[in-house]
Amino acid sequence: MQPAYTMEVSIAADKMSAELILHAEDADLVLREEELADELQKRGVVYGLDRALLQHVCQTPRKYIDVPLTIARGKAPTPGKDAWIEYTCQTATAQEGKPKELEDGRVDYYNVTRIANVTRGQLLARKHPAVPGEEGITVTGEKVAPPPAKDIVIRPGKNVVLNEEKTLLYATIDGQVSLTENQKINVFPVYEVNGDVNFNVGNIDFVGTVVIRGNVPTGFRVKASGDIRIYGSVEGAEIEAGGSIEIKNGIAAQDKGHVKAGVDLICSYIQNGNVYAGRDVIVYHSIMFSQVRAGKSVTCTRTKGIIIGGTIQAGEKITARVIGNQSSTPTVLEVGAKPELRNELKQVNQQMQANYENLRKTKQALSVLDQIVQLRGELPPEKKAMQIKLTNTRIMLEKELKELEARKNEIEAELDGDSPAVVTAQVVMYPGIKLVFGKQVRFIKQEFSRTRFLVLEGEITSSPLY
Repeated sequence: MQPAYTMEVSIAADKMSAELILHAEDADLVLREEELADELQKRGVVYGLDRALLQHVCQTPRKYIDVPLTIARGKAPTPGKDAWIEYTCQTATAQEGKPKELEDGRVDYYNVTRIANVTRGQLLARKHPAVPGEEGITVTGEKVAPPPAKDIVIRPGKNVVLNEEKTLLYATIDGQVSLTENQKINVFPVYEVNGDVNFNVGNIDFVGTVVIRGNVPTGFRVKASGDIRIYGSVEGAEIEAGGSIEIKNGIAAQDKGHVKAGVDLICSYIQNGNVYAGRDVIVYHSIMFSQVRAGKSVTCTRTKGIIIGGTIQAGEKITARVIGNQSSTPTVLEVGAKPELRNELKQVNQQMQANYENLRKTKQALSVLDQIVQLRGELPPEKKAMQIKLTNTRIMLEKELKELEARKNEIEAELDGDSPAVVTAQVVMYPGIKLVFGKQVRFIKQEFSRTRFLVLEGEITSSPLY
């Protein structure tokens, strides 16, 4: 006996839902729940059936005739948890180097970051493995794989060792923990100068962390693979660190020398200085007539918190209490670009092109020598020596190309991950400021109070801070 109704069953393209439409001329028809469920199963709907809705349909079929009903839903996959690294000790970075505000409102710039000492054999970092997600299932019974959880690698630097599973990192010497470029974890011994850098001390070039309990005058050079901490001031000296640099007082360089940090630079003020930091530049008082570059951010927001003159460049953001002055002193703020990375990418591409051309010529020359071997059976001694030299050149070029390709991918990934650029004046921005966001340029011709600048729809726009 034919049923007194017909049914349409449509399954969504992603198979995560199914729709049912009942057709019947007799509004008083009788429906049986199991009969409908069996028919749906025959049509491919085997998971996620809404039994409560099916029961309602059977109890009051008149309400549901010719009405589309979502009768089944699949189960979406549950994402897993990415692997992460737990640091089990303090590291020398800007985040731990914030000054303490006293009860009377003054700021103590002297008791800031303590040297993060560790002992040999101490656990420094622990990798927590990725947790896989749960599979989903479609209404047709097919399994849906969850998005893969991302893995992460502990990057060992100097004087550390990983266990066999590469999940635990230990110190191999007594010293200070320091994070350098690419989040490498190192333990460096500390070189300490108990006073000013002078002719009795000379220039310093140390594979580790340097602590200077005085000033660094013009003409001297201090270089460290780890961090540099200077309790006094820096004049027109050359200061370079693979890690972070902290200068308790500030930089008064008279347009001489430079300060270059692989990670962060923290100081009280910069005057007529040339400064670079791979990540953040954090200045407490003022930046005056200086060239400042930072891979991520430049921040000048304590006490005066003022930027006047010079050129300030940051990959992501520049923040200050006051930018410029009432005299409209020319000041350039550039954000949203990483000139060092982009220049390096250009150089890598040029080097790869040159290597490919040299490799082509080398292979061509080796091919000619192979043809001589096929014709004569062997090569003369001078040709044999040339063949060996060309083979070594080919191997070297292929190795260099692999390394260049890997570096190119790293740079492109970092550039693709750029965050939206922003410039913020927490109190006021005066006229005379030139804002540069990538290719976009805007000259500030009026005073702005408590304003944020960013690019929207291809233009530099402003919005008030609340």
